[in-house]
Amino acid sequence: MMSGRSGARRGSLRAGLGLVVLLAGCSVLPKSPPEPPVIVSPNTSQGGFNPDPGTSFNATSSQAVNINDRTPDTDARKRARLRMELAIGYYQDGRFAVALDELKQSLNYDPTFAEAHGVLALVYMELGEKQLAEQSFQKALQLAPDNSDILNNYGWFLCQNGRPGDSVPYFLKAIQNPLYTQPAKPLQNAGVCATRAGDRVAAEGYFQRSFQLDPSGPVSALNLAEIFYSRGETQRARFYTSLVNKSSAANPESLWLGIRIEHQLGNGPEELSLSTQLQRNFPGSREAELLTRHAYNE
Repeated sequence: MMSGRSGARRGSLRAGLGLVVLLAGCSVLPKSPPEPPVIVSPNTSQGGFNPDPGTSFNATSSQAVNINDRTPDTDARKRARLRMELAIGYYQDGRFAVALDELKQSLNYDPTFAEAHGVLALVYMELGEKQLAEQSFQKALQLAPDNSDILNNYGWFLCQNGRPGDSVPYFLKAIQNPLYTQPAKPLQNAGVCATRAGDRVAAEGYFQRSFQLDPSGPVSALNLAEIFYSRGETQRARFYTSLVNKSSAANPESLWLGIRIEHQLGNGPEELSLSTQLQRNFPGSREAELLTRHAYNE
């Protein structure tokens, strides 16, 4: 029996912003400041600030047409696409059982619709049906082996299920299509998953590439800040942390890192400003408790 998750998933910037789940026509990211089709989504921090489908998602834009296939839709495909789009809406609303029914109808119209298989995999992920999710991803990639959205989402699935090292090649393959419009997301995910796999050197490179493509991406910026702070490169860490904390993506982790950086640099007014922001906006967070104890080194 499938068991759905109850309640909204909560996560941090570490976890949820990274994953691009791509369903044809829309992307889904975790709603908490950040986790992977074109639905996109990715939250458990495991050595770095990570994206993760364990939180709720925010919708982001994606291709309405498969960039790997310019073939006009048949009548069956049009009907299948309509059902899939309905399923995506239910998926984003957390109505996974209804989404599952719509996807089954979609595939009844067109069993060769790779994107529908990819979205089905995402629904199975939410329902905790890992084996069925794996089967759906494999079917989707069998039908569309170069679909960047599906590659990205499958990579995240592997990363979330104990295979972070195996996931990175899928992210890198996802960005090989020159028409792909969201290469920063798979690179960000590659950085998160390389970190989880213990390859921090490679992770830094992926985060740098992702940041160069999308300087507004808070997950890559915050991961880079953490990397530089851990190496004692405080000014470089400050640059990246400031970008996040001056945006709507600021969260307890980014603010606490910023506070520790300003404390180390002796910038009292800026430290006080960030401290006030943390205590006002996230009073019950672990980071606010650490601030109260002045536990800068924990």
